[in-house]
Amino acid sequence: MTVASYHDWRAGFEWNLPGQLNMAHEVCDDWAARDPDRVAIIDAQSGAHITYGVLRQMADTLAQHLREKGVARGDRVGVLRAQHAWTAAAHIAVWKLGAISIPLFVLFGEQALESRLRDAGAVAVITDAHGAVRLGALVLPELAHVVVPDDLPVVQGVFETVSTGPEDPAVLIYTSGTTGGPKGALHGHRILRGHLPGVEMSHDLLPQPGDRLWTPADWAWIGGLFDVLMPALWHGVPVVAARFTKFSGAQAAELIARHKVRNVFFPPTALKLLKAEGVRLSGLRSVASGGEPLGAEILAWGRDALGVTINEFYGQTECNMTVSACGALFEAVPGAIGRAVPGHDVQVIDAVDGIGDIAVRRGSAAMMLGYWNNPQASAAKFRGEWMLTGDRGIQEGETLRFVGRDDDVISSAGYRIGPAEIEDCLLGHPAVASAGVVGKPDATRTQIVCAFVVLKPGAVASVEALQMHVKTRLAAYEYPREVHFVETLPMTVTGKVMRRELRAMLEQMT
Repeated sequence: MTVASYHDWRAGFEWNLPGQLNMAHEVCDDWAARDPDRVAIIDAQSGAHITYGVLRQMADTLAQHLREKGVARGDRVGVLRAQHAWTAAAHIAVWKLGAISIPLFVLFGEQALESRLRDAGAVAVITDAHGAVRLGALVLPELAHVVVPDDLPVVQGVFETVSTGPEDPAVLIYTSGTTGGPKGALHGHRILRGHLPGVEMSHDLLPQPGDRLWTPADWAWIGGLFDVLMPALWHGVPVVAARFTKFSGAQAAELIARHKVRNVFFPPTALKLLKAEGVRLSGLRSVASGGEPLGAEILAWGRDALGVTINEFYGQTECNMTVSACGALFEAVPGAIGRAVPGHDVQVIDAVDGIGDIAVRRGSAAMMLGYWNNPQASAAKFRGEWMLTGDRGIQEGETLRFVGRDDDVISSAGYRIGPAEIEDCLLGHPAVASAGVVGKPDATRTQIVCAFVVLKPGAVASVEALQMHVKTRLAAYEYPREVHFVETLPMTVTGKVMRRELRAMLEQMT
């Protein structure tokens, strides 16, 4: 991909959303017809190279089986598998039928699985042998079929993908539950095209010759599914499928070297673990990260240890990849999350003292159709033409700076304090592995800054040392007046610190 400048790209950008649009065509059928021997997915465990021709055969076989079982247009079908070619084929097969796929995380407990499948009214789930056993223990009257596709007899011939449009429902993705219970964000077939410019921007103008993508993020999440897997398949860029039981910097480095990975989406948690382990990587062309603000400390470390400038991006399940940095087009601003991606109008609205609501104007192709069976929550998500992200930010010209979730911003002695910057500062201390910051009610100051800190193995740090570290690097009013040392921080499976859980921990301490 070649772009003259950010401004030229943005000024000339228009969404290309034809009347007939089906993601199965875009990520599989078209490539299988044009170049069936082109490599689509590399299985890191077996070393197998799955071509587009093979991927289509897998998807067609599964789609035929699902149709024989009675799965039809509009039905909801769960996909409960880790990173694997069958995971990709499962979503493609569901879209071929005009049905709606539901990505499900393999590490979900029974309650999490049951609540999502029940809420969606899923009629089938595509899984593996282990998942089939787990699903058998659930009580779900509408779930008629549990399909393990690995041993299905191969269908000969081509399964004709049904005709759908950009607004037809295609995928139902449940939010991670950072603020309240998970809600199902329903997306149409335009979701992939809505993601493409942000993925291209965050990977320094993907695709380039020799590009190869990988992420440790599970494909059950929007970050793995639509920030990596599906855009890679759309662009014809090979994507590596790897299943880590637990992320390891050394294991990641070995995989990147062995499979000649050039482009990685690292969630912030993975970057922090790489930094804590002292891992250095070579051969990368681009590293993207999103889900939690990185800050200047990680940015500086990335240039040295990874050999690239990490491109931070921003979005959420309801409307993703709307803001991004792009080292190939403009200099990164430490502490900022980047600029609006072409095609998305993202602004800070209704600001008071510079801080306002980060919002996305209607018209973004990545924007959800609405919350599943929840019109009240769908309506509450909008303020006029603007979809509210629930995040607070500062607009600095074209650059956006993330302050925190609406309920995360700390009000202390008249100051409004974002927790992300303090967490980043604490991470700069040599003894700190991870940190989470929240506000604690205080009679004098309204709130005080309270930090929860995980130290590196064998490291020692006093409360006073950490307080002084922040006080001398940020501002006197921003230092944590309370510091609690903990073994782990509560996090979502996508690597976000669950600050509401930290606030609940504070309440239990009092």
